[in-house]
Amino acid sequence: MAYTPQYYPGSSHVAVNRRKHMSGDVEKLRTVSDDDLVAALGHRAPGSDYPSTHPPLAEMGEPDCPVRQMVEPTPGAAAGDRVRYSQFTDSMYSGPSVPYFRSYYAAINFRGVDPGTLSGRQIVEARERDMEEQCKAAIESEMTCPALAGLRGCTVHGHSLRLAEDGMMFDMLERTHLEGGNVIEDKDQVGVPIDRKVNLGKPMSEEEAKKRTTIYRTDGVRYRSEEEVLDHVHLVHHRRTMYGFRPETAAETAPGVGPVTYHTV
Repeated sequence: MAYTPQYYPGSSHVAVNRRKHMSGDVEKLRTVSDDDLVAALGHRAPGSDYPSTHPPLAEMGEPDCPVRQMVEPTPGAAAGDRVRYSQFTDSMYSGPSVPYFRSYYAAINFRGVDPGTLSGRQIVEARERDMEEQCKAAIESEMTCPALAGLRGCTVHGHSLRLAEDGMMFDMLERTHLEGGNVIEDKDQVGVPIDRKVNLGKPMSEEEAKKRTTIYRTDGVRYRSEEEVLDHVHLVHHRRTMYGFRPETAAETAPGVGPVTYHTV
């Protein structure tokens, strides 16, 4: 029998969007060329070879290891690529994605990636060509609005600030700007000027951003309106707490526990 993963509870469009990000079932909205992406990341010159940290695995003579025989290396690992990163910042003002769901997207749908989740930014480390594959997929999809999200390898501040009058998220390093109705990036992710204008496409309208967002907000879909989500969070919290404190009472059906009732303030 085929197994259908259950990624996230809830019936609102926010919950649906969260399931889409986790499953990788996201819509492609724009195309960014490989050279433009490499320029925006800033790790190497567009068109240059990938620097390596070791010879290709095929030339190294790997040890006789059953795990290595079972697990096919990623293209970056097989080629000996060095490890590099991409890092996104997402606005709290109806940005399509949020750090946790960028990490879910990377960890569930890509191999050999190391996602890191913080309050205002999300980083993915991987072999360089593997990182570029994941980053390109994310930046071209509905997970990213070029006005409400961006590559920021440093000085990430802006995710919680009010949007500018033109709808752009604040960026102290001014890596992007509006030009002719499109978002243009003319600095790499750490703010170094690049020799091109990377066209990231048109920003989402406020209505489209609210339709595609994964953020619960009091002026949109209220978190406390999602009873199934709250029940799931309470269940996980109960089990994690009780298994660490009194494991014998962790299960709702444990003897003497009685029915567990969750109260939402």
